[in-house]
Amino acid sequence: MSFQQGLSGLNGAAKSLDVIGNNIANASTVGFKGSQTQFADIYASSLNGLSNNQPGIGVKVGQIAQQFSQGNIESSSNPLDLAINGGGFFRTEAGGEIQYSRNGQFGLDKEGYITNAQGAKLTGYQADASGLILGGTPTPLRIDNSDLKPVATSSIVAMLNLDSRVTAPDATAHPFSISDPLSFNNQTSIDIYDSLGNSHVLSTFYAKQTPDTVNATTDWSVYSAIDGAVVGGAAPATPTGTLTFNQNGTLTATVPDPLAYSVAILPPNGASASQTITTNFTGTTQYGASNSEKASSQNGYTAGQLTRFGAGQDGILLAQYSNGQSHNLGQIALADFADPNGLTPLGNNAWAESSVSGAPLVGAPSSGRFGVLQASSVESSNVDLTAELVNMITAQRVYQANAQTIKTQDSVLQTLVNLR
Repeated sequence: MSFQQGLSGLNGAAKSLDVIGNNIANASTVGFKGSQTQFADIYASSLNGLSNNQPGIGVKVGQIAQQFSQGNIESSSNPLDLAINGGGFFRTEAGGEIQYSRNGQFGLDKEGYITNAQGAKLTGYQADASGLILGGTPTPLRIDNSDLKPVATSSIVAMLNLDSRVTAPDATAHPFSISDPLSFNNQTSIDIYDSLGNSHVLSTFYAKQTPDTVNATTDWSVYSAIDGAVVGGAAPATPTGTLTFNQNGTLTATVPDPLAYSVAILPPNGASASQTITTNFTGTTQYGASNSEKASSQNGYTAGQLTRFGAGQDGILLAQYSNGQSHNLGQIALADFADPNGLTPLGNNAWAESSVSGAPLVGAPSSGRFGVLQASSVESSNVDLTAELVNMITAQRVYQANAQTIKTQDSVLQTLVNLR
C-alpha cells in the first residue's frame, strides 16, 4: 500500500491554502499582485520508461504564479502618490540595488529625494537648468526646492494692428516726446525685468510717416522708453526702429532686422547697467481698424519660490513657482519585462530582475508598452476576495478528500495485517 498520493495531495492543498491566505492578508496592500498555485502530476519512471498503466504517485506544486493584472485606481490626498494605469513598474534604488514595484506611495526625504516607506529612491531622468529632460541611465530623482533665479528680459513678441486711417504727426510742430500725445499715434507698455529680477516698464510708441506713393509703402517710426526715459536720448529722440507696410497692410520690413536696441537701467540698483532687447513684430498689420494689441509677451521674470510640484501622465515632474513660472524638474522612468512572472519577490512590494524575467526595458510613461501615471492616486491590490474565499472552500475540501484517502489506505492495510 502507498500513502504517497494522499500525502502529496495534503501538501499541495496546504500550499494552496498558504497562497490563498497570503492573497487575503494582502487584499488591502497597495500595488500587491495576487498569486495562484499551479499543480503538476507525478509519475515514477522505470528502467524501461513509463508504463501506460501506472496510476501515478501524486501531485506537486508546479509553480506559484503571480497575477500581474491591473488593480483598481483609487484617489489619494498625497500629491506624490502615483498609480500606473497600464504596463510597467516603478524603478527604485535602495543601497545600490535596483528594485521594481507597483506601489506608488512616495514622499520626500530630508534631502529632497522621492522615496517609498522603505527608503528606496524613485529613479528617472533629471532635467537641466533650462528644464530640458536629459536621457541616459535613470538616477534617483531629487526635488530642488531652491529659488528660481531671475532672468533678464532679452526678447519681446509684439503683434498689433496700427490704424492706417490716422494722420502722420507733424514732426516739425510736434517732434517726438513721450509727454506730447500729438507726436505719436499709438502707445503700448509691457513689464520687463533686469538681471536681478527688478521690474521696469518698457513703453513703445508708434508714429506714422507720410506714405510713399511711389513704392506703395508706409513707414512707422518706433520709439522706446524705459521707466519714462527715452531710449537713445530725448532731444532729439532717435527711433529704435522702423516698420514698413505694403498697400495690403502687411508688414514687409523691419529696420533694423531684427529690431534690437540697448536699454539703460536707471537708477543703478546693482543689476547690469544695460541690456539688449530684441522685439519680434511678426503678425503686426496696418489695417483700417482701431489700434489694437493682439499679443504681447516677454521672456524675463523675477525670482520665484517653489510653491508646488506634481507629476503628469507622461511622468514629467513640473514645478510651479511664486512668480508664475513653471519648470521641469525631471521625468519618472518605468521598467517592463518580457516575463514579469520571472521576477524574484523581495517583499515590501518589490521585485528584482532575474534570468527568467529577462533584462528590463526602461522608458518614459505613456510611451510604447508603458502605462500612464495618475498623480494623487494609488493602485489597489488586484486580489478578488470573493474568488479567494471560494478557492479556500475548494482547497479545504481537497485537503479533506486527501486525508480520507490516507484513512482508507490505512484501513486496507489494517485489514491485511489482521489476515490469519
